[in-house]
Amino acid sequence: MTTVRPLRVTGVGAWLPGAPDWPTLRGVLRGEHGLAEDAPAKPAAEVLPAAERRRAPDSVRLAAEVAIQACRMAQHEPAELACVFASTHGEVAITDYVCETLARAPLELSPTRFHNSVLNAPAGYWTIATACTAASSAVTAHHCSFAAGLLEAAAYACAEDVPVLFASCDIASTGPLAEMTRTTVAFGVALVLSPAATGGARLRWSLRNAGPGALPPAALALQSVASDNSANAHALALLAALAGRETAQLALPLSPGLALDMEITP
Repeated sequence: MTTVRPLRVTGVGAWLPGAPDWPTLRGVLRGEHGLAEDAPAKPAAEVLPAAERRRAPDSVRLAAEVAIQACRMAQHEPAELACVFASTHGEVAITDYVCETLARAPLELSPTRFHNSVLNAPAGYWTIATACTAASSAVTAHHCSFAAGLLEAAAYACAEDVPVLFASCDIASTGPLAEMTRTTVAFGVALVLSPAATGGARLRWSLRNAGPGALPPAALALQSVASDNSANAHALALLAALAGRETAQLALPLSPGLALDMEITP
């Protein structure tokens, strides 16, 4: 096991249908209330310019919304934060369109929609909209995507001694690809990880040569979201620990033989 310096979670952002921000989702996780029926149907993503917001695909809007929530809670200027964006399957709706168009009429493929299909589209839109010139990256590792992105962000924060923005987002699958990458609900989470000694929840993390441990059960109102894909389940487990009032232990998979161990003290 390799143990490294602890971090602080100074900002949290979250969005899913019925819980459009972290305070609302935290209340659901604590069992204080259920999902709101009158919540917005789509992320606001007001950090994006109006014209870009209209053109942006769903995954970009989702990532931008949770990222700006986390930055505001942490009281950090987005332009100053290195950032890591993770996703299990990226912009799967546009990927479905690209595959269908290539099979039917390749010359009709939209360059703009193809441009929006790449995994680093959220990072690109975010850094342009916020004038961020710090390091940015996009990570995917299929069922281990949340832990892989979190590890990337945590390692950068410790190595460079700077706060880092981490966002993990997946949108609902469509078309034949839904059989391979099943996700039925859009869900995104963002964290600002800081090497500071105080402020926010403390996150101790380490790498372990072993399989992951069992995850705690999701709150009743969120069980369908947790069962959607592994990234959702892993993100909700971490958010539940942050919403709790006692120190929690968590192990998330990075590979069949490597786990990301965490101790979270709210």
